[in-house]
Amino acid sequence: MAGTGKIGIKDVAREAGVAISTVSHALNGTAQISNEVRLRVLAVAQRLGYLAERKAKATIATLGTVLLAVHKDQLPHNDINLFSWTMLSGLARECERLGVKLVPYSPEDRLEVSGVVSAARDANADGIIVIAEDGREFLSGIRMSGIPAVLMNGEDQDMCIDSVVPSNRFAARHATNHLISKGHRRILHVTWGNRATVLRRHEGFIDAFRSNGLPMDDACILRASGYEPQCAEEAITRWIADHGGMNGVTAIFCAADNLAIGALRGLSAAGLSVPGDVSVMGFDGVTLGELLDPPLTTIRVPIHQMGPSALALLEQNIVASDPDRATQRLELGCSLVVRASVAQAPEKRT
Repeated sequence: MAGTGKIGIKDVAREAGVAISTVSHALNGTAQISNEVRLRVLAVAQRLGYLAERKAKATIATLGTVLLAVHKDQLPHNDINLFSWTMLSGLARECERLGVKLVPYSPEDRLEVSGVVSAARDANADGIIVIAEDGREFLSGIRMSGIPAVLMNGEDQDMCIDSVVPSNRFAARHATNHLISKGHRRILHVTWGNRATVLRRHEGFIDAFRSNGLPMDDACILRASGYEPQCAEEAITRWIADHGGMNGVTAIFCAADNLAIGALRGLSAAGLSVPGDVSVMGFDGVTLGELLDPPLTTIRVPIHQMGPSALALLEQNIVASDPDRATQRLELGCSLVVRASVAQAPEKRT
C-alpha cells in the first residue's frame, strides 16, 4: 500500500476489501461475521501494523511515568557490561516508542527500599522497574509500598513482585546437552559469584549430566573471581597449572560470554587449540562472538525483549488493580547459536 502516515481502520478496510464497520466488528468481536472474513481482516491489520498501533495506544493510556531503580555499576556502556547496557537500552527505546517517561534512580550505594519508594513518589511514577536487585527483604519492602513493580533479570524467591528473567536453568541445560551430543563427557563449567540467576545456570549444567546418566565427577566446576574476561583467563591458567593440563576436560561451558573470551585467551596461552583440543561455549549472545577466533558458540538471551516484557507486566498489574492478583514470573526462552568454537570431542582426552 502507498503512503507513509499512520495506519487507520480505513486503510485496513480498503486492503481487506470490506466495510469499515466489518473491520470494527472483526477486531472487537461485536457482531457475527464469517470466520474467513475475520481471519482476513486480522491478517491485514497485523501486516499493516494496525494491531501493534492499537496496543501501543492502550499502553500509553495506562503508563505515564516509570521509575527505573538500578545500581550505578549496571549503567556504564563498555565491553564487559554489554548485557546490562543492552537490556537497559531496549527498555529505554520501548519507553520512548510508547511515550512513557522513564526516570532513572541510581544511588552510589546499594538500592534501599526507602530511597526507591521515595524517588517513585517524588516522580509521581505509575510503577517501578527494578534491575537485578533481588534481595528478599528489598523485594518484600517494594511490595509493601503498594506501588506496582517488576523485577528485570533477577530472581524473586518469594514471588513478591512480578519479574522477567531469561530461562537460565533450561538454557544452560540445553547448552550442556549440545556439548554432550558432540561426545564430550568431562566438561568444565566456568562460573562466578552467587547471584541466583548465575546459580540457575550452574543448576542447568548439573541437570544435563543427571538426565544423561553421566558421572557427576566429570561435571567439573571452576569459579572465577569475577565475570570479566581476565578473571576467566586467570582461572583457566590456574586450572591448567594445578592439573598439569586440562585433566581430561574436552569442553568448557562458561556462564557468560565474557568468561568465554577469557577462557579462549587462557587456552591459547597454554598452547591448546579451540576446538581441536578443547571446545568452548558461552552464554548471553550479547558480545560479538562471531568476530572471535574461533567464532563463539553460545546461548543467545533475548535481551531486547526483556524491557518490553517488563512494561507489559507492569501495565497488566496496573490495569488489574487487584490486591489478590497472583504474582507473575515470566521466563523468556533462549536459543542456541552454533559456531566454530565447539566441535566433536577428540578421541583422546588432553
